[in-house]
Amino acid sequence: MARSFKTKDTRRIIKTHTKISSQLNYVINLSENYKNAIKDNVNNYISNKINETLSNIPVDELNRNKQGIRVKSLHDSGYNNISDIAYKTVLELKEINGISLESAYAIRETVDKMVNQIVDVTKLALSVDNKTPETTAIVRCVDIYRKIFPCAGRCTQLLNTYSEKVNTEIENVATAKNGVKWLFSSKENKDKAEKAYEFLTYLAKSEYGAFADESSKSAIDVEKITDEECWSDFEKYSIQFYNILEEITPNALGNNKALGLPDELAKQVESQEVDLTGLACELRKYQLTGVKYAFLQQKVLLGDEMGLGKTIQAIALMVALRNIGATRFMVVCPASVIANWCREITEKSDLIVVKIHGQDKSVALENWMQNGGVAVTTYETTGYIDLEDSFRFENLIVDEAHYIKNPEARRSRNVRNIADHAKRILFMTGTALENRVNEMIELISILQPQIAYEVDGMEYLSSAPEFREKVAPVYYRRKREEVLTELPQLIENKEWLDMNPVEKEAYYNAVMSDNMQAPRRVSWNVANIADSSKAKRLKEIVDEATDDGRKVIVFSYFLDTIKKVKLVLGDKCVDHINGAVSPQRRQEIIDEFNNAKAGAVLPAQIQAGGTGLNIQSASVVIICEPQFKPSIENQAISRAYRMGQTRNVLVYRLLCEDSIDEQMMKMLNKKQNIFNEFADKSSAKDTIEINEETFNNMMKVEYERVKNLVNNSNTEK
Repeated sequence: MARSFKTKDTRRIIKTHTKISSQLNYVINLSENYKNAIKDNVNNYISNKINETLSNIPVDELNRNKQGIRVKSLHDSGYNNISDIAYKTVLELKEINGISLESAYAIRETVDKMVNQIVDVTKLALSVDNKTPETTAIVRCVDIYRKIFPCAGRCTQLLNTYSEKVNTEIENVATAKNGVKWLFSSKENKDKAEKAYEFLTYLAKSEYGAFADESSKSAIDVEKITDEECWSDFEKYSIQFYNILEEITPNALGNNKALGLPDELAKQVESQEVDLTGLACELRKYQLTGVKYAFLQQKVLLGDEMGLGKTIQAIALMVALRNIGATRFMVVCPASVIANWCREITEKSDLIVVKIHGQDKSVALENWMQNGGVAVTTYETTGYIDLEDSFRFENLIVDEAHYIKNPEARRSRNVRNIADHAKRILFMTGTALENRVNEMIELISILQPQIAYEVDGMEYLSSAPEFREKVAPVYYRRKREEVLTELPQLIENKEWLDMNPVEKEAYYNAVMSDNMQAPRRVSWNVANIADSSKAKRLKEIVDEATDDGRKVIVFSYFLDTIKKVKLVLGDKCVDHINGAVSPQRRQEIIDEFNNAKAGAVLPAQIQAGGTGLNIQSASVVIICEPQFKPSIENQAISRAYRMGQTRNVLVYRLLCEDSIDEQMMKMLNKKQNIFNEFADKSSAKDTIEINEETFNNMMKVEYERVKNLVNNSNTEK
């Protein structure tokens, strides 16, 4: 039987498949090597951080509880800090002159407690503002692994699919490697060789061979990436980086904690499966948990702190529900963020958006009712939405749900009416407990009335585990420090400024006027802005930010202050955001700011630009005057300090000494402490704002102070 191929062809095809197998295994092994390198580099980073901390603790701390340990003996033997003895055994400690066996055990026990405490709080922190050899090695390994891993996965699939068949066919075709052997082979073996050669040739030219060649070359190229390119990728794709780190080194980020739910509910949530096909972005692990929780519990209040991505969790929930047959969803949100909602849904999923707002709202509503999709509307527009009694839709999402905590308000009644038609409801707010627990209960009563009934009257137990466990089936809150421990540092600065004579005169006149708000414009209310110390400091901060490659958001309560900010900074500013700016224009301004070069400034009234917007491209926040509520400033800062931020966020508060700024800051600090206490425990017992009565009392004190200063000045003259 004549062969259709030559002996050299046989050797060539065998060599080709040996090479293909090597290429596929090379990519798989490279991926595994970088996975192990990530572990090693992260462990090295954590170990060094722990040792660094231990080296700063003197051995004298061993006697803090007066255990009678002879610390002098340790010093005399050259052991001056805890790091020096951290890894010594009891027997090694006993060998130190002056240390008994009993003392050695006591030292070992005390040191172990210290080490364990430090291990618990030591975590990986990556920031483009703090590039060290250690962090660069981690970022580099993660970036390369991120790029190689998908290829490695496909290589594994190809090998699993074809390797056994290829090995068998190589054995069959090997008959033709030797002319003599071929001559004495049976017809059956020759047939097998012919078919094997045909199969191996075909396979080598198919995706199997092409992908092996392409992926191995790509892997080699990926390893050539520079450190700066890796850091640049980290800035662009930080979520992917952190997801990989969570997967490979779950303890390193310090957020590998329980779900914050009762055990049984936590198990149910974790085991809940959701199909997110059609979601065009990656979720963090805690976000996926939020989606599963809402999917499982059906009617819930998601109270995640600002910056944790409640919007993307809501979008993912709708995608998951669509994938089991749901066709209609509705989002109710403040008008200021309707454009952002429409954009996020369109960009982050394949869901169809129907905007029900403006002149065409009736036509849009009819379109949504007939054809489905995601209806996005505003609280104001809900009054025009009249659904037939029999009409049902799958999921209602209410953004900033604390807007409807007052059951007597018209918008609350409107949303309740719509909620009656929804099979599932997701309320979202980072400030649901901002004022009183009974307002949180009011929201829960719409979702799961039985739970609201059970906890009604339990306000005094709001910080107790019993209360939190009772509301867990309907209320789920995560805080940034629990799930975004990798966030870069938030650095807050109080910029206290001395008023010059011109500012003092303008301020005194403001205090003595009948306008109670005028003194809050201190420094900004001078006739010539060149005389403003706040304006001068603002310009300095913006110049520093520009040199450091940063963008800036400037917040003020007062529109005339915002206009003066624009006057001072000129063409560095994009258009400003205030309550009069339409949602569409607001989004255009943010897009312009995001696309602008370093040094760009976005001025915004804090009550308009401080909520519902994602502006991670900024890493400097300037607040022109103290606000009445700590939460208002926290919300404003959270526009920049949120998931996806890769730079340290710098916050500057512009403050004038010997002015109403000083009194307000004292009061705000007190209120902020109250807020931190209840926010940590998901409870709220007291109002935490500077209310009108408190501010009026402040102004009376300030009026008397200024009047005395002015009178004394006149007397001296």
